[in-house]
Amino acid sequence: MLLLMAMDLVEEAGFSYLTANNADEALHILEGRPTICLLFTDIDMPLGSMNGLRLAFRVRNRWPPIELIVTSGHTTIKSSDLPERGRFFQKPYDAAEIIGVMRSMLITDSRLC
Repeated sequence: MLLLMAMDLVEEAGFSYLTANNADEALHILEGRPTICLLFTDIDMPLGSMNGLRLAFRVRNRWPPIELIVTSGHTTIKSSDLPERGRFFQKPYDAAEIIGVMRSMLITDSRLC
């Protein structure tokens, strides 16, 4: 249900999306899709080798240009606990605020995703 809500949010922002069942699948998708510009992940992901925060750090190290949005309804983290340029939103989050952040991350002077 939460995944469906996140998909609706991304679509409402005017962007297309791909979904992954866990962090390992997300990394596999990123390997084959060099055009991905943003990772929107929950810290509490389904079973896999890592949670969403570890995924965000791995993505930042491997694909530095990808923007990162991390959410959680169970864990609160500080900005300093995130990868560089990562943004954290505590659930329940304000959809309009996340859409605004997505747009500011993806529509810049240097590129349009």
